[in-house]
Amino acid sequence: MAEPTFLDSTEMVLNMGPQHPSTHGVLRVILKLDGERVRGTDCVIGYLHRGLEKIGENRTYAMYVPYVDRADYVAAVSNGLGFCLAAEKLLGVEAPPRAQAIRVILAELTRISSHLLWLGTHCLDIGATTPLFYTFREREFIMDIFEKYCGARLTTHAFRIGGLQYETYDEFLDECRSFCEWLPPKLEEYDRLLTGNRILIGRMREVGILNAEDCKAYGVTGPMLRAAGVKWDLRRAQPYSGYENYDFEIPTGERGDTYDRYLVRMEEMRQAARIVRQAADSMPDGPIMAKVPKVIKPPAGEVYVSVEAPKGELGYFVVSDGSTQPYRVRIRPPSFVNLQALDRMARGALVADLVAIIGTIDIVLGEVDR
Repeated sequence: MAEPTFLDSTEMVLNMGPQHPSTHGVLRVILKLDGERVRGTDCVIGYLHRGLEKIGENRTYAMYVPYVDRADYVAAVSNGLGFCLAAEKLLGVEAPPRAQAIRVILAELTRISSHLLWLGTHCLDIGATTPLFYTFREREFIMDIFEKYCGARLTTHAFRIGGLQYETYDEFLDECRSFCEWLPPKLEEYDRLLTGNRILIGRMREVGILNAEDCKAYGVTGPMLRAAGVKWDLRRAQPYSGYENYDFEIPTGERGDTYDRYLVRMEEMRQAARIVRQAADSMPDGPIMAKVPKVIKPPAGEVYVSVEAPKGELGYFVVSDGSTQPYRVRIRPPSFVNLQALDRMARGALVADLVAIIGTIDIVLGEVDR
């Protein structure tokens, strides 16, 4: 029996994007609609494809590090950390304790910065303008720290294979502590503005539900997985860079809807500031670079290393043939993997809900297309 149609009309196919502000980049979503109701979606990607992985096979290990910063360009530090850890595993070296602590500080500041950008733009998508200005106010504090540290604000090229190139500037730790004192009251301000707002709740509660079983089936990680009630965070499950030395909580949700993903990211910002404070207060002395050969030629072999990026599990599979260039580089970007769950979340929703669902995945097309 054929599906009933609306006013004797047939199913309509509509393109959303690739030039649409709510797709957060050049994402094209082919919508199958029954009136305002979404019956199916097809994502068309590749408009921002730059051959990032193939470039890695034609550059030396050290030359390739700045390239990965351009994948998730709003969380560049996390990209650099993942690749440097993979190269260090191939070499059999480990960054010194001081370098690891500075890496943690920069990575957690990046997590906060990424979540602030997500929160502001997500609220803008669903009709609230004011939070964007609030979140960018806090994000500017982090951008200033990055700029003073390495000269860049967005594509922050902070790490080197074996540790760091730059020692911290004189006020670095004090400014990190100041930010950790500055942020919690601002998050309380966001709570008062948003968390109990009935319009926001109406746009997000029971919208885009993805339960734990679906998350595991699709390979979804990060805040989306934790919002479904799964307490999985690589910083705890597979600690790296000394994360086992820090005390922090892993926030989880219950329903796995858009509202829970908002709550999880809000709490993650508080926990990230908590980690930054601990790292700043326990900063060890010593070198910031391990003993790494000037010409990096790892022995033949292959590694897979993943880190907990702001959007989920960011993994690097690197194969070495013993030369100065990787034989193969493959990136597992969380935005790309999480995006495949869009169709599952969107079926039966309204077109207006689709905007909120795309926003809550928190994709960056540079990472999706690579």
